[in-house]
Amino acid sequence: MSDYLPKEVRAGLALARKAKQKASSRMRVRTGDQTYTIVRVWDGGFALDADEALPLRGLVDVFDGPRHIANCLIVASESDGNEIVCEFKRATPTQDRAPQDYAVADDAPVALIGRD
Repeated sequence: MSDYLPKEVRAGLALARKAKQKASSRMRVRTGDQTYTIVRVWDGGFALDADEALPLRGLVDVFDGPRHIANCLIVASESDGNEIVCEFKRATPTQDRAPQDYAVADDAPVALIGRD
């Protein structure tokens, strides 16, 4: 059906589709002071809008809305049409507390009661 539409209408539809995709995505990637919207995510990487972002490399932070969810080490990014496809070597999930380097017993007390 798109073969019968004028190219101006097809370009307008493509822009509308891209705007809807960016508006519905909560995922963001931050590198330094720059923040980019993630268009697609899969197990080994993610895709960014080529009009918005430059090819990335190195350590970046991934956010889902305001929540920091992972640190990723990007090893390859290439332009693929209207997307920049980034593949990462590792994605380390962030935690809300410091890791423990010792074993804690299941019946250990949660807190101590002081003497008054």
